[in-house]
Amino acid sequence: MSIIEVKVPQLSESVSEATLLTWQKKVGEAVKEGENLIDIETDKVVLELPAIKSGVLVKIIKVDGSQVGSGEVIAQIDTAAVAQVAAPVAAAAPPALTQTAAVSPSARKLAHEHDVDAASLQGSGKHGLVTKEDVLGAVQTSKSTPTPLQAAEGSLRSSGAPTGVPLAGGGGGSPIAPVQVPVGERAEQRVPMTRIRQRIAERLLQSQQNAAILTTFNEVNMQPVIDLRNKYKDAFEKKHGVKLGFSSFFIKAAVIALQKFPVVNASVDGNDVIYHGYFDIGMAIGSERGLVVPILRNADQLSLADIEKQIAAFAARAKDGKLTMEELSGGTFSITNGGVFGSMLSTPIINPPQSAILGIHATKDRPVVENGQVVIRPINYLALSYDHRIIDGREAVQFLGTIKEALEYPGRVLLDL
Repeated sequence: MSIIEVKVPQLSESVSEATLLTWQKKVGEAVKEGENLIDIETDKVVLELPAIKSGVLVKIIKVDGSQVGSGEVIAQIDTAAVAQVAAPVAAAAPPALTQTAAVSPSARKLAHEHDVDAASLQGSGKHGLVTKEDVLGAVQTSKSTPTPLQAAEGSLRSSGAPTGVPLAGGGGGSPIAPVQVPVGERAEQRVPMTRIRQRIAERLLQSQQNAAILTTFNEVNMQPVIDLRNKYKDAFEKKHGVKLGFSSFFIKAAVIALQKFPVVNASVDGNDVIYHGYFDIGMAIGSERGLVVPILRNADQLSLADIEKQIAAFAARAKDGKLTMEELSGGTFSITNGGVFGSMLSTPIINPPQSAILGIHATKDRPVVENGQVVIRPINYLALSYDHRIIDGREAVQFLGTIKEALEYPGRVLLDL
């Protein structure tokens, strides 16, 4: 035998522990180098743990739902064995570690999203392989079940997760689908928060408790940006291979304002103010697992096309749960866009240790006064929440005014004027 240990990868300094989600291999099964063994959820992201060598998984030390730390041994692989000789080991493994069916990758992903125990399904594929269609059938069956509360409780039991441990999957912090309680019944469902949702809650409370948050507002006429976008969007997409959206204009405008008011780009560390000579902009994205804020590094050095490409890539990886911890760490300033959900106005909460966050909202036609006349213009309300400990109201108001000017005269942004 030639045994190697499967260890939890080194987590970032701000992450002390993680949660094991679902083992993709059973004891006694062959694994290939680079093949994903298990998903690991931290408070920021879900990571895949690939096998570093080919062989046979001979022992699982930490089961689904276990809390683990950096470098902790969670399994063993025999690099000299083959699957056939490892079969007796699988038979001797504890029942909790033994799966009943092979699951295709697409079926596994779908089952993870809908909190379906794919290993318990009867596979219709070759050699009993559980397919995507099998999972869809199970989802439809669960939706038609007349006792949803019992179904939810059964899902909790079948997951094998210890009490108090977040379950895999689910959207925005709810690991299983909300219970559809019939009218007139007083049923309840208790669902543990995912680790990501717990971390979001902790950081939001930390922000409100440790910062003197104040919000100021302004409005911006988006007609000049809309006209510019409509004029060049086709040529832009043809040349750069990505659509020209509005986010890149807001980011460019924010960078101009941050350069003019560096304290808004600063952070507080004890009794010190740290001024950053770079502009790493966080873009808040709502994913199925909760709010994530990937970082656009050195945004001042990016073109509109660069920004649009990175935002599109972030959105795709957030949807698939593929964002890395590096992409989610750091940031000197954040932008959140409630307008994509129809929000008219909000007071965003600062993402610590940053000192400010810009909230942008839905652009709507509204009556405004220009030169003594009432006219209709596409107006977007801007909100800047800032830490009043280091940012004065004058600076906050002028900061928003700078963003307003940059958006209402976008030619200056493009010409660097």
